[in-house]
Amino acid sequence: MERRMFLGALGASAKAADICGCGIAPQVAAATGVEPFATVGSKIRITKVKVFGVSLTPDSDRPYVFVKLETNQPGLYGWGEGTLEGKAAAVMACVEDFKDFLIGADPMQVEHHWQSMYVHSFYRAGPVIGSAISGIDQALWDIRGKALNLPVYKLLGGPVDPRGVRGYYHIRARGKEDLPRIREEARRQGITCFKGGIPGYYEWIETNAKINQAIQAVTDLREGLGMEVDIGIDFHAKTSPSVASILVKELEPLKLLFIEEPCPPENVKAMQRIAKRSTTPIATGERLVAAYGCRELIEMGVVDIIQTDINHVGGITALWKAGALAEASGIAMAPHACEGPIGGLATIHVDAAMPNFLVQEICSGIDIGPNEKVWHEWLGFPAMRMVNGRFPLTEKPGLGFDLTEEALKKYPFGGTRPMARVFHEDASVAEW
Repeated sequence: MERRMFLGALGASAKAADICGCGIAPQVAAATGVEPFATVGSKIRITKVKVFGVSLTPDSDRPYVFVKLETNQPGLYGWGEGTLEGKAAAVMACVEDFKDFLIGADPMQVEHHWQSMYVHSFYRAGPVIGSAISGIDQALWDIRGKALNLPVYKLLGGPVDPRGVRGYYHIRARGKEDLPRIREEARRQGITCFKGGIPGYYEWIETNAKINQAIQAVTDLREGLGMEVDIGIDFHAKTSPSVASILVKELEPLKLLFIEEPCPPENVKAMQRIAKRSTTPIATGERLVAAYGCRELIEMGVVDIIQTDINHVGGITALWKAGALAEASGIAMAPHACEGPIGGLATIHVDAAMPNFLVQEICSGIDIGPNEKVWHEWLGFPAMRMVNGRFPLTEKPGLGFDLTEEALKKYPFGGTRPMARVFHEDASVAEW
């Protein structure tokens, strides 16, 4: 190496160490783009980026992907979640790729890091990159809240409602005869909203018998739960525009809170056709990435409710922007959340500060299941369980929880597993 190059390298290393401003901090190479902020940012620096795959069962198709960012300040670290169903290992590898964007950087500059990860990836984020960014972004906000000694929802300007965040559970009935029990338990717990679905899989043009079966299933839910409970029905993009148009019209008398994903969300014009034929609010968005992914749906007035998922859309930063974009157009937010507890808790912080928030999903039933028991074991409190129909707001800084790496070792990563693959009777691929 030439003498001039050698001295230049030494000088760069010295500058990186100076940026840290912490005598006991490990010396870490600064991420590209850090130097211009040395005099205006904090003295906190990211020293490690860790990613964990966590499988509650060895054959799970949605092992959790947790991200931990450590800093040069003792005891200051942040957790986030980037769980992506069926693609866990890909997201974990993508988080590793982003280390060069973060090591040595100031974690307080959340927006700067979000822009860098999104824009400097060059190819615009799909679900893998979006989920990796989501996990990192949540961890950055967790650090930010802890450093400023405030819960994240207060950093965002909340709460809008001091009672907490209204939520809903999924209907997990053991047949039609179980609905009265669920109705009574909901009344006892103060639960005011549930979500169900339509049975089976649907061809592009369906038989009357199949359509009538779907209508009867939703009618049974309404009769079993009563009119005082709000009900959303998820079509899960299983229906074509023609079948969905029939169903939304037939289901209007049941006064549903919303119909979700009546067709694949990327088919915006088809969604528009369906929406024009229904007075029931239309919801979609769990598969969308970044606020940009919502823009066309919002601009065209196609939907009434956006359901972006904090673990895929790009974290707290992106969910907040999607909410602001929707709010300006008179559209409500009901975020999707069907993964692990970190993303769920992070979502509540954003909900609590959104003026156009409607209701928060959690993929749990009214009865406590095995997943919730593990979450309680990890976090020390019943995470994502409602009290009087609402998720309580924490006063703890950051995202309001602590989690140890040791606690995760009981559930080692079982590898990526494909999501369900379903087919019609003729062996053609079915939406599910």
